[in-house]
Amino acid sequence: MAARKLSTVSKVLICQFLIITMAVSGFAALEGWQTARFSVLGGLAAFIPNLYFGWQVRKVDGRPAKKVVNSFYLGEVGKWLLTIALFVMSFRIPNIEIFPLLATYVLAISVFWFALLMR
Repeated sequence: MAARKLSTVSKVLICQFLIITMAVSGFAALEGWQTARFSVLGGLAAFIPNLYFGWQVRKVDGRPAKKVVNSFYLGEVGKWLLTIALFVMSFRIPNIEIFPLLATYVLAISVFWFALLMR
C-alpha cells in the first residue's frame, strides 16, 4: 500500500504547528505559563489565517484556472483580515507581553521561508 503524499499546504501547516508548540513550550519552561499564553496568541495569529488560506486553496483542486485564482485572492484577503483581527483582539488584553506574542508569530511565519528551501 503506497503512503499518501502530503501537500505543500499540509506540510507548512504541520511545520507551523510544531514550531508554535516548541515556542510555547520554551516560553512555558523559561518564563512560566503566564508568559506562554501570549506565545499561544502569537502562534494562533499565524496559524489560523494560514489554515483558512490553505482551506481556500485546497477546495478548488481540479477546477478551472479562473476559480483557482479567485480562491487564491479570496484566501489571501481573508488571511490578512484574520491576522489583523487576531492581533487587535490580542492587543486588547490588559498587561500583554509583546515579546512572546511577536516572537512566536515570527517563528511561525518563518516556516514559509524554509518551505521554499524544502521543495
